[in-house]
Amino acid sequence: MKQEVEKWRPFGDPDGDIRDLSFLDAHQAVYVQHHEGKEPLEYRFWVTYSLHCFTKDYEHQTNEEKQSLMYHAPKESRPFCQHRYNLARTHLKRTILALPESNVIHAGYGSYAVIEVDLDGGDKAFYFVAFRAFREKKKLRLHVTSAYPISEKQKGKSVKFFTIAYNLLRNKQLPQPSK
Repeated sequence: MKQEVEKWRPFGDPDGDIRDLSFLDAHQAVYVQHHEGKEPLEYRFWVTYSLHCFTKDYEHQTNEEKQSLMYHAPKESRPFCQHRYNLARTHLKRTILALPESNVIHAGYGSYAVIEVDLDGGDKAFYFVAFRAFREKKKLRLHVTSAYPISEKQKGKSVKFFTIAYNLLRNKQLPQPSK
């Protein structure tokens, strides 16, 4: 995989607590598309996650605070964010595994996003999970580029996840938003 982190090392915060990030390690996700009267289609994706899923550079933080919270990854360094970490730990992998049942939208710049997650108790929350879908060395790939809470539902043209997967598998152009 092109410079994507496959195994995240834990984060040690300034208070001495260790935050496990292994839930963001690269993994395989298998999605099965059923068609009446046809054999099911199986899509095997290799999934990776960006550090933007658990880091955030806030303007209100001092340079000292930012430095004490800095998480260093191969491509970049950013301050650790407890709120994003908690959301990712609770919802991110489940959101990625549920892409076929989710409302996926075009997120711009060749990316797609899921914007709602189910909370315990049946409630929903707005959680913007942006991802890119592509082929790499004949493998289907999903890379989650960012995941963060949002206050209201984002607008965007809907696209079915299985349309993205099918087009990738068949080497066709990925769905584009209408202009």
